[in-house]
Amino acid sequence: MEGEKIIAICQSGGGFVTEKDGSLLYRGGDAHAIDIDDQMRFNEFKMEVAEMFNFGADTMCIKYFLPGNKKTLITISNDKDLKRMINFHRNSDIVDIYIFIQDVVALEVSNMPASRSSRTTLSETVVPVDAPLDVVDDFMDITTQLPVPPDAPIDLLDDTNQVDTNIDIASDILPIFTIIGSNDKKHAKGAQQWQNTITGVGQRFSGVHEFRESLRKYAIAHQFAFTYKKNDSHRVTVKCKAEGCPWRIHASRLSTTQLICIKKMNPTHTCEGAVATTGHQATRSWVASIIKEKLKVYPNYKPKDIVNDIKQEYGIQLNYFQAWRGKEIAKEQIQGSYKEAYSQLPFFCEKIMETNPGSVATFTTKEDSSFHRLFVSFHPLLSGFEQGCRPLIFLDSIPLKSKYQGTLLAATTADGDDGVFPVAFVIVDAESDDNWHWFLLQLRSALSTSCPITFVADRQKGLKESISELFMGSFHGYCLRYLTEQLFRDLKGQFSHEVKRLMVEDLYAAAYAARPESFQRCTESIKSISIEAYNWIIQSEPHNWANSFFQGARYNHMTSNFGELFYSWASDAHELPITQMVDVIRGKIMELIYTRKAESDQWLNRLTPSMEEKLKKETHKSHPLQVLMSAGNTFEVRGESVEMVDIDRWDCSCKGWQLNGLPCCHAIAVIGCIGRSPYDYCSRYFSTESYRLTYSKSLHPIPNVDMPALKDSSELAITVTPPPSCRPLGRPTTKRYGSQEIGKRQLQCSRCKGIGHNKSTCKELI
Repeated sequence: MEGEKIIAICQSGGGFVTEKDGSLLYRGGDAHAIDIDDQMRFNEFKMEVAEMFNFGADTMCIKYFLPGNKKTLITISNDKDLKRMINFHRNSDIVDIYIFIQDVVALEVSNMPASRSSRTTLSETVVPVDAPLDVVDDFMDITTQLPVPPDAPIDLLDDTNQVDTNIDIASDILPIFTIIGSNDKKHAKGAQQWQNTITGVGQRFSGVHEFRESLRKYAIAHQFAFTYKKNDSHRVTVKCKAEGCPWRIHASRLSTTQLICIKKMNPTHTCEGAVATTGHQATRSWVASIIKEKLKVYPNYKPKDIVNDIKQEYGIQLNYFQAWRGKEIAKEQIQGSYKEAYSQLPFFCEKIMETNPGSVATFTTKEDSSFHRLFVSFHPLLSGFEQGCRPLIFLDSIPLKSKYQGTLLAATTADGDDGVFPVAFVIVDAESDDNWHWFLLQLRSALSTSCPITFVADRQKGLKESISELFMGSFHGYCLRYLTEQLFRDLKGQFSHEVKRLMVEDLYAAAYAARPESFQRCTESIKSISIEAYNWIIQSEPHNWANSFFQGARYNHMTSNFGELFYSWASDAHELPITQMVDVIRGKIMELIYTRKAESDQWLNRLTPSMEEKLKKETHKSHPLQVLMSAGNTFEVRGESVEMVDIDRWDCSCKGWQLNGLPCCHAIAVIGCIGRSPYDYCSRYFSTESYRLTYSKSLHPIPNVDMPALKDSSELAITVTPPPSCRPLGRPTTKRYGSQEIGKRQLQCSRCKGIGHNKSTCKELI
């Protein structure tokens, strides 16, 4: 925004109203507008605002909201703050500024008793109304450094989370602040609300548990450690842990009730507390209760950050395991139990098929009733694949990082616009040949189509055998990415990075080559680099991955990385219990179907946008071509090469028509000469009509209802327990997703097809 101006709408005299979502809405007052830019200084800005409202510049406090955040006011107090505000709003034409006037009001003396460490409360420190200005300023400097209670209004905070001095100091909140002496320990601001959880003899509690929790909070707030002398279901006796300190409390049950009442209490401390040892008072359940709300907002809340926050907020030093375990308990409270989720699988599968008729959801267990595998395919996906998609399926696997680990096996296809369309998925305890076979068996049962399908997948033995056995007449095209990785694993350490790049380039060129002679030229280039690599490639069954020999229709899709859509979905849900993970994926699919259906309703062309663009490019290339007319079906087309086009068989000797499903430039030249439309010679899978059929069925939500109780005690329920493979403690080891590490995907260059770099860092000469 260098040199550009934005309009600052300065408002004063009104007030903020808190909305239901916690956001602040400013109402009333006057407003004036001024222009500001990067060159404006804070004093210049403040003087202009003061003159505009007829305020004293020294009494003003200037605030604003961050873009998209109407809950936190940020204070402008110097040139850096002003420039930061301008940078935050560099994409906006207008910024709202709020002007407050600072008033100093006398404080009333509090009747609250002093704490055991003889701290002086702010309410006991009175500043006379007629005090000199420098005295008032010193007092305000002290208040801005005080800890803020968790329920303080947002107006009290500036951008450094300190108390804002534009608020009336006589507020009801301020008496709980304390002025800290140089030899006194600072109260953790989050614990101040617990200072009166224990009031003295006669105080009653609903039970022992409530008393223990209140006692723990009281000890944290007053910074001392205690130890139990008696602790059972009807009486609790506690003393200060410090040697010789007389603080003591005894509570017991009131006769004929469950109430616990404090019977004796000596509230006097002669110790300085045991702040360093209060960590043992922070149980895992207490840590969970403290961090649960924040964990909802920040699911990636790290244990080390929990340790730091608890120390800062409550003055308690946790160890890493306490924080980690507290987080696990909080996650279970928020998300539900992992163990219970497995027990709910039978009911969950029933609800999937009930709410989405035609869907398939089935699972198996092992002999010990532990979870083995879960197959899910929703009816809109099966219907969309059969009605509008090419008979082309990509198979891939995604490791899960949930508590019980496991792997997600995914089957996807390409829609008419070459977008990823999910077909089915299965969650298994581990990737194995047996689990792949079971997945493909369920997929075959779910699909009603009988036409041959081309599978693009890894060439592992289990997949190869399962595809040929379960889908007879179908084709297995090897994923070129996996093939390249296997090549360099088998010939490990023999080649430099530059040589690998050249070999990958030649291998991809050989795979995409439409004719055997072109394939031979590319492999000969590899042979000139390495005889071993050439022999490996020739023995890798090129008829399963090279266009010039492959018998199926893979539409030039040479890799199976269409599973990356499931990878991103699983990454969002892998920490959830299994039923919630599946439901999150279902929600993603539902959103995908709705979004793409709405987009396609706006299309006006016969083909999908990407295919329309490809057809236009081929049409442009057809203009200089010469067609030799023939009385039959075959035409000769001359350009840079001479090609033969059979218009009735949709065949061109360049093989582009057959490989892509769209007429090549040679075919378009012939079609134009005979007075027909190229659209009549495009695969039906690329039409807008087929695309809309793909997304014509809606996916319905699954109600979040509890598992019903058995109607008859003799009725047998299917028991499902978690798999035995539980995630080990500590930092997880790096897992791989195909050629890509979880959380760090390996790059592939779009220019040379090499691994480990991208186009911008490619060393190939342009």
